[in-house]
This record gives sequence, structure tokens and C-alpha cells, in this order.
Amino acid sequence: MNASAPLLPSVVRPSVEDRHWLSSDHCATPVLELLHGLDWVVVETPEANVHATSPDGRVYVGWLPEDPAAWTRDIVWRVQVLPTDGDAWTQEFDTHTPAEAVAGFIAALVAHSSH
Repeated sequence: MNASAPLLPSVVRPSVEDRHWLSSDHCATPVLELLHGLDWVVVETPEANVHATSPDGRVYVGWLPEDPAAWTRDIVWRVQVLPTDGDAWTQEFDTHTPAEAVAGFIAALVAHSSH
């Protein structure tokens, strides 16, 4: 399939200073701030893991830096979705995925679900 130039997205060229988030600093702050801002139920465990559930209970987000089952697979983020129609699905992100990217994924998921 060939797309004409007007149908293709424009290339975004951020300055080098804007690229600091492209590598993970292993900080959960961008995601946790988003979830709190969305009024999700957020629970922190004594082990430093964080579990969050959307107000409708259909989406779970886990930040799991101290979960042995997660870190043995190099996973630190887990997003689980229970759609009203269709099969449940899970997306996991490893320790090298910036929290800003995970927050963007969740924001897009939430934005899409509100349509």
C-alpha cells in the first residue's frame, strides 16, 4: 500500500534536551501521578510494590519492582484489562521502559475507553 504524502504523519524532531526520558530512570512517578489524577484506587504494599485499579474495575496497573515473579522475568510494569466484550489481555513492560512511555500507554488506553 502506498500512502500519499498528505496522509503520512509529519515527522516530529524534538531537541536533544527533550530526549532525556527516552531511557528509564526506574522511577514510577509519571505513572503514579497519572493514576492519582484519574482517581484510581492506588495501594502501596510494604514491599514497595504499587497496585492500582480503574474506577470501573476493568483495568489494573501494577508497579512491581519487588515482586519476585515479575523481576525474575525483568518485568516492572503490568497492565491487565478486562473488556466488557472480548478476552482479557495483559501488557507488561520491562525495567528498561521509561515510566513516561508506560504513562503514555495508559493515557491512550483511558482516552480510547472514554469514546
